[in-house]
Amino acid sequence: MSRKLVTLIAVIFVVTSACGGGDDGSGACSANPAPIEVGPAEADRGNNVYNSICVACHGSDGEGIRGNGKPLVDNEFIASLPDGALVNFIIQGRDAGHDDNTTGIDMPPCGGSDELTEQDLVDVVAYLRGL
Repeated sequence: MSRKLVTLIAVIFVVTSACGGGDDGSGACSANPAPIEVGPAEADRGNNVYNSICVACHGSDGEGIRGNGKPLVDNEFIASLPDGALVNFIIQGRDAGHDDNTTGIDMPPCGGSDELTEQDLVDVVAYLRGL
């Protein structure tokens, strides 16, 4: 197993262990998160999740939608975060009033979908890394 893969698994464990939230065990911030499986199909699954959730604000090619979602291609913020921190950012979202928000538009927690799992978010991050 590669060192990067082991690091990703460890970071995801820490992020999901610290995550509070819903009590039904189904969402990305559930009280009892399911184990995360990391494998070679992550980016493919992430592409599917991205195109069903994220595309509405960030566009089909990740170039962003003016007045809605920032471009994700060659995005310095994304590049600056380790995978686990980026998963955590997606879980948390960012309020329009946050000092670091440059669009004045909310980034909703979990991309606006309460049904995304931790694995879905890991997959999206894997997809974003390939943009």
